[in-house]
Amino acid sequence: MADPTPENAPAGSLPEPVIDPGRRWVPSLVWLIPLLAAAIGLTLVVKTLWMRGPSITISFVTADGIEPNKTKVKFKDVDIGEVKAVTLSPDHAHVLVKVDLTKDTKGFAVEDSRFWVVRPRFAETGVSGLNTLLSGSYIGVDAGRSDNPRTEFTGLEDPPVVASDVPGQRYTLHTDDIGSLAAGSPIYYKRIPVGHIERYTLDKDGRRITLRVFIKSPYDSFVTKNAKFWHASGIDVRIDGSGLKVDTQALATILMGGIAFEVPPDTPMTPAPAGSEFELAANHADALKAPDGYHVPVLLRFHQSIRGLTVGAPVDFRGVELGNVTSVGVEYEPASQDFAARVTVNIFPDRLSSYERTLPPEADTAARLKVLGQLVEHGLRAQLRTSSLLTGQLYVALDFIKNAPPATLDPKGDPVELPTVPGDLEALYEQVQQIVSKLNKIPFDAIGENARKALASVDSATRHIDDLVQHADHDVLPEIRDSLKQMEQTLAATQASVAPDAPLQQDTRQALKGVMDATRSLKALSDSLERHPESLVRGRKDKDE
Repeated sequence: MADPTPENAPAGSLPEPVIDPGRRWVPSLVWLIPLLAAAIGLTLVVKTLWMRGPSITISFVTADGIEPNKTKVKFKDVDIGEVKAVTLSPDHAHVLVKVDLTKDTKGFAVEDSRFWVVRPRFAETGVSGLNTLLSGSYIGVDAGRSDNPRTEFTGLEDPPVVASDVPGQRYTLHTDDIGSLAAGSPIYYKRIPVGHIERYTLDKDGRRITLRVFIKSPYDSFVTKNAKFWHASGIDVRIDGSGLKVDTQALATILMGGIAFEVPPDTPMTPAPAGSEFELAANHADALKAPDGYHVPVLLRFHQSIRGLTVGAPVDFRGVELGNVTSVGVEYEPASQDFAARVTVNIFPDRLSSYERTLPPEADTAARLKVLGQLVEHGLRAQLRTSSLLTGQLYVALDFIKNAPPATLDPKGDPVELPTVPGDLEALYEQVQQIVSKLNKIPFDAIGENARKALASVDSATRHIDDLVQHADHDVLPEIRDSLKQMEQTLAATQASVAPDAPLQQDTRQALKGVMDATRSLKALSDSLERHPESLVRGRKDKDE
C-alpha cells in the first residue's frame, strides 16, 4: 500500500507509488494433457513415416471389390499394404489404384512383380476365391525376382497359374487347334500331373496357336529334346482297322482338358533347355509317328466311289503309314466324258529308312522321283481299301500288284500322278462278273438239242434191231429182247435226265440262277455299303420310314 502524503509536502504533488513484487507464476497441471497428446501424435507420425514403404500405382480394368483405406494387399495371406486411393485414368479406360506398401516389402516393387484382385471366380479349371465372400476382396501379389525397382504396374485380370517362386522350367508348344485346353489345364507324364498351361495366344498370321507351359521340378528333367506332346483332352475313341480303341489320361482331362508327354524309347535322355519349342500332336498315335521330314505330293485318280475317304486318312504301305490324304474331290475328264475322283496325298519317304538308304545323301527331288518311277514299273499301285466294315472308312494302300496294267510315272507332273487300280470290293465284283460271263457263254440249249438228236438216232437203231430180232432164231430171241429192254430202259433214263423238265436240267438251271442271284445280291450289298456304311450297326431302314 502507498504511504500517506507527508505533511510538509508541497500542495498539489502526488504521492509516490509503492510497488508490491507479488508471487512467481506456477504452470497448472492441466497443461500436461495436451502436451502428452501432442507427444503421442508426434510419435505416431514418426512411426508411420518410419514404417511406410514404397507407394505404387496399379492399373486395373475395373475397381470391382476395391475400396480405399479398406482393401488390403496380401502375400501368402500376410498384409503387406493397403489401398489408399482409387481414381480414373486420363482416358477413362482404366482405374488407377494407389497402394502404400509396408517398409519391409521393398522387394515387391520390382518390374516382374504381378498383382491381381482376388475375388470369387468360376472358370474351366475350377472355382477359386470363395473365402472372399465373407472377408471381402483383396489384391494378391506374386513377388518378382528382378532388382530393377518399379512403381507403376498393370494388374492381371486372372490370377497367375504358377507362382514365380515354384521351381521348374517353362516351354513353348505349337498347335493348329487348342481343343478344350485352357489356362490352368494340367500336363501329365505317365499319368502323373507335373505342370500346367500358363497361357495361350493366337499367332499373328492367325494360322496356329502358341501355348506357354510350366513343368515343375524335378519332372522338368524328363522333358528331353525328343519329347513328344499330345492332346489328352476328354476321351479318345477311335474305330479303325485295328478295332475299337478308348484312351484317356485322368478324370480331370475329361472335364477341363489336358496335355500329356513322354520320351520315345531308345532316345537319349538329354534335358531340353528352358524355352524349348515342341509340336503339340492331336493324339498319342500321331505324336509317336516317325518323323515326317520332307514330303512328296502325289496325285491319285480313282474311277469308283470314294465315299468313306476323308482328309487325313492314312496312306499305308504293308502296314507302315507313309503319309496322309490332303484333299478329296472330283474332276471331269473330256477324253472319257466321265468324272474321276481326284485325291491328293502327301508321302513321307523318311518313314521308309531302307528306301532312303538306296539314295545318296545329296539326292534331289528328280533322283527320288526316278526311283519312284522304277517302283511303278515293277507294279507299285495305289488302291482304296476298307479299314472298317462298321464305319465304311477307306484308306489309300500302296502295294505291288501282280499282273497290273503297265504304267509309267511322269516326273514332270505337278503334282506327280501315281497309277491306281480298283479297290478291294470293286475287284471282287469284277471277279464275280467274270465268272458269270463265263457261265453265260456255255451253250446249254445247243447241248440239249444235240442230246435229243442223239437219242432219236439211238431210238431209230433200236427199232431196226427189233425188226431183225423178229426174224431171228427163237432161242436167241429171248436174250436179245432182254438186252433190248435193258437198252431201252437205259436210253429212257438218259433221255429223262436230259429232258427240259428233268431234275438234272432243273438242278443245273437252279444252280446257275442261284449264282446269278448271288452276284446281283453282292452287287446290291456293295452299293448299299458304299451309300450307307452305318447300316451295319444301325440296321437297314425301310423306305416308308
